[in-house]
This record gives sequence, structure tokens and C-alpha cells, in this order.
Amino acid sequence: MSVPYDGSIRSVPAPLVERARRLAAGELTPVRPRHASTVVLLRDGADGLEAYVLRRHTSMAFAAGMYAFPGGSADARDAEATVGWAGPTAAEWAERLGFGAEPTARASVCAAVRETFEESGVLLAGPDADTVVADTTGDDWEQDRMALLGRVLPFGELLERRGLLLRSDLLAPWDHWITPRVEERRFDTRFFLAALPAGQHTRDVSGEADRVAWMRPSEALASVERGEMRMLPPTYLTLASLAGLADVRSALAAATSRTIRPVMPAVRLAGDGAEWVLPGDESGAGDIGTGGASGVGGSESGPAAQDEGVLR
Repeated sequence: MSVPYDGSIRSVPAPLVERARRLAAGELTPVRPRHASTVVLLRDGADGLEAYVLRRHTSMAFAAGMYAFPGGSADARDAEATVGWAGPTAAEWAERLGFGAEPTARASVCAAVRETFEESGVLLAGPDADTVVADTTGDDWEQDRMALLGRVLPFGELLERRGLLLRSDLLAPWDHWITPRVEERRFDTRFFLAALPAGQHTRDVSGEADRVAWMRPSEALASVERGEMRMLPPTYLTLASLAGLADVRSALAAATSRTIRPVMPAVRLAGDGAEWVLPGDESGAGDIGTGGASGVGGSESGPAAQDEGVLR
């Protein structure tokens, strides 16, 4: 599929161009990516499907000033089997997400739910397999959220104390992106969709963001093209894949038949500059294991589709 990427999406920052040259010359060893999860929260707005996006602070070490979805690295405690759970099992998620080990799949799903709560105030959990928390706006919830952010409170302990189960059935797998080998900070990230639970509201609570918004995917893409918003390729392409869907129900239905393959953008060196090679390009940023574009890309050593990343 040919995707009309905006010019800013193609642009490789100057420091990365130099790293790409050093990597191509064998002077650098790629950083091993950390497992991470990202959740695209969706709701039905007045004009159709809307997605929740936040802008990362300009002082952040990774993707500063970029619009993204709630998400972050998986914590080793996310893999603990004691986390209360309802919905598809860790074994089922391991098969769906391409993991070789159940604990890694459990960590990925748990991180998705935990990071969504930390960065938006939305909690995909309930007292049983058929219900979900209706309100997380109280001061006591804010105290718990801050304790999670400070890594003082394990997510499993929060659920147990409140008598809740993680609702893994509220997540729908959508994509798998691996940060390019040229980056200093790398993530092996599973992307999920989730509908905003009835009764819950997103809150401007994230310490990592300075702006948040609900936007139609096509509106967000147009803002990027006008230079009003900046996004990394995975965010841009995820929104592009959702732009033709009418509502939340359609998006979740599309997820059930979606083929998920690990994708890692490559860098094509050209003269004094470089550009990203992305999915849909003729030469291909590739699925892991199939090689990449001429330049700096290609496959990781080992089965990246399974447990290539690490838990922090």
C-alpha cells in the first residue's frame, strides 16, 4: 500500500544521520530494544471515530515535542502471574502477539493497561469479567496513579487492594513496531486499540505530556501536513490505518482479522542526508527478518517477533 507520508515524517534528524553513517561503517553496536506497549484510546465523536493523543514535553529524552498515544516500557513486575486477570489468557496473548514466553506476553498486556491509566487516567479493569470501573477521578485514584508513576506501587498490588481484575478483553492488538537500529533509545512496541469505557473520562494527568486532545485520525494527519503537529512514523501510520474507519465498533472489528508483523523503519543514506524508509515504500522498511532498504536497517539478530526486547 502506498502511503502519502508528510515530508516531516520522512525527515531524519541530523544527529541520527551521523549515527547512521557510523552504524553502516560498523563503528556502533545497536542498542537492544526494551519491550513496550502503546494503547490507542478510541471513542465515537460527533463527526465519527476519534483517537486520544498527547504531546510529549519538549524536555523528554525520547520523541520530545511529538504527539503520541499513551504507552511506555514494560516493567518486570508487569510479568508477575499474581496480577488479577480476566479475558484472554497470557498464553493466548503470547500466540496472538508473537511472543515465545507467556510472562513476556503478560507483561506487554499489563504494561498497556498500566501505562494507559498512568498517562490518561483511564483504567481498563473491573471487579469481574463483565464490568469495568466507572470513575477514576477521585483524589484516592490520583494518589494511586502517582504511586504507580513513582514505581512505589506495583500495578498488581493496586488491583488486588481495590478488588479489581485487569480486563485483557478490552484490548485489541493492532501493530508491532521496533525502533530503528540507528536510535539510541529503542523500543519493541505492541500497539493496541481500546474503547474508552462507558462512564470514564480522560484527564490531563500525565507528567510526560503538555497537551492532550481527542481528534479524528484524518484531522490529526492534516495537522501534521500543515506543520501544526509532529509525529513519529508509527503514530502517523497508525492514525492513517484508522482514518477510513467509521466508528469504534468498526475499528475493533478490523483488529480481529489484522495480520500483525514486526516492522522496523530503515534509514536510506543519500549524499549528505538521509530519509526514513517506511512501510509501503517500494524498497520496503521491512518486516523483521526480511531485510531492509539499502542503508541502515534490516533484521535484528534473533527472533524479534518473539522476545527480542528486554524488560526494564
